[in-house]
Amino acid sequence: MKKKIVVTGGTGYIGSHTAVELINEGFEVILIDNLYNSEAIVADRIGEITGVKPELEVFDLCRRKKVSNFFNENKNISAIIHFAAYKAVGESVDKPLEYYRNNLVSLINLLYAMREFSIPSIVFSSSCTVYGQPEKLPVTEEAPVQPAISPYGNTKQIGEEIIRDTIAASKGLKAISLRYFNPIGAHPSGLIGELPRGVPENLVPFITQTASGKRDELKVFGNDYTTPDGFCIRDYLHVVDLAKAHVIAVKRMIEGKNKKRFEVFNLGTGKGVSVLEAIRSFERVSGKKLKYRITDRRAGDIEKIWADPSFANKELGWKTISSLDEAMKTAWEWEKKIRKKK
Repeated sequence: MKKKIVVTGGTGYIGSHTAVELINEGFEVILIDNLYNSEAIVADRIGEITGVKPELEVFDLCRRKKVSNFFNENKNISAIIHFAAYKAVGESVDKPLEYYRNNLVSLINLLYAMREFSIPSIVFSSSCTVYGQPEKLPVTEEAPVQPAISPYGNTKQIGEEIIRDTIAASKGLKAISLRYFNPIGAHPSGLIGELPRGVPENLVPFITQTASGKRDELKVFGNDYTTPDGFCIRDYLHVVDLAKAHVIAVKRMIEGKNKKRFEVFNLGTGKGVSVLEAIRSFERVSGKKLKYRITDRRAGDIEKIWADPSFANKELGWKTISSLDEAMKTAWEWEKKIRKKK
């Protein structure tokens, strides 16, 4: 009998890629999404890629009764992978209350359901933003959690604290928090990828939309940082590599291989790449020259951060495979496919 996994935010960017990898590994997948920043058709595309269309339940996880009813009707859940959250750093500075309510209430409701319906495991979609601006680079899991620079980052810090306390107080529950660095790219099929509504908050969809003509120019937020070329530095990893880590994390808990009831892992390449270097990578693989303009720094942005992924490499047996250029190429193929459909 297939193990049943619930993926919240399952029609979103990372959730959809993870659903593909779970189905490919033989899991039964149920998606939950309120479609705030995604489309129901993504479930069909997951089915097209895998040959198995996952069930999609559309509701808001902030509604506790809805959450309880769902788990009451869906028994024998082996694990939850919780992606559903607002995720734009800049927007969170402008809308802190919306971010705190959405990101924390949804998590709390899921944890209540885990206790009520004996769901043993959860994988939490966390973020390198929990480290703030780290004192030492690259960042290990032992690095101190710094005061959050944005409300978004704070919701991830608080979310981890809520999970840690709940696990400690609840026998039989376990969790893995995966702290992502910067996922980019799209599925090689070209059927799913990052599709933000409105003006993109993340760099790569802003790059691809500029290259496709949807945007007049790319805005680069600051070039006066204390980095080699003055631009922010990030650790960009391919979304498919990231998705595979979630499958490994789920298996780790199902098979009882976790060494603690609450574990934390950094997911990144271990290489820092500046915004300018990312632009150059895209230009290299696409053959397009990007028009970009330097603007003021953006509130909530960290200057430089990249991962030390050695703990995840060793404990999970996971590592990134795709290069920056390969990730950029899939992002561009996805963008071109979207534009053809419109």
